[in-house]
Amino acid sequence: MCVAAAAWNAHPDWRLVVAGNRDEYHARPAAALERWADVPGLIAGRDLSGGGTWLGIHDAGRFALVTNFRQPEGPKPGRPSRGGLVTDLLEGRTPQHLAEMNPFNVIHCDGPDAWFLTNFPSVHQEPLASGIHGLSNGGFHDRWPKTLQLESALRSWLVQETSDLTPLLDALRVETPPPSTATASGGPEPRFAPVFISDALYGTRCSTVVAVKRDGSGTIAERRFDEEGIATGETRLDFRWPAT
Repeated sequence: MCVAAAAWNAHPDWRLVVAGNRDEYHARPAAALERWADVPGLIAGRDLSGGGTWLGIHDAGRFALVTNFRQPEGPKPGRPSRGGLVTDLLEGRTPQHLAEMNPFNVIHCDGPDAWFLTNFPSVHQEPLASGIHGLSNGGFHDRWPKTLQLESALRSWLVQETSDLTPLLDALRVETPPPSTATASGGPEPRFAPVFISDALYGTRCSTVVAVKRDGSGTIAERRFDEEGIATGETRLDFRWPAT
């Protein structure tokens, strides 16, 4: 389970602001947020099992994040990496074999344009309208309670007229489930209902915030957690996108 909220062209000062949690098995190895030595311009964490990433930026003006589209039977083994899809987008390549991947949701941007991309129930891409958008492990238009909760936190941050990313990182650490956790209206079972999932086997591995100003100056911050939900480290890196 993952959750993210993205503000695209939603504020006079900010081109893009994203706050998201990566939920994964704690045993799955990953590298912390960094500039990739083998891919100039790319900043992201790295999945050391699949080789790709779940969220990242590129100095050329690109951003991408992926969430799994959850299905009761779970992912099918042997399919192309969804993390590789993100690195393809960040490097400016057209992803291949989308229909063969396990179901996914993607938000990505390249310069002045942004899109939502999915392959479930079929491959589909649509422009991302200006505004605040939430994304979790259901459909793009499913209004999951935890997604709405994070959207609200992002909206509140924007109106505060601040550049401090800490409140957004703190909003990603909330373990209190939102008021409605009913699966009938679209949402996970109670143990996956909070924005932050604390679980010794499968839980929130890291929280990431990306904030890009209109002039292209940006910061990406990642806060990492262990299986007990204790923060183990934090990385903040500055970057600059071309002006649009």
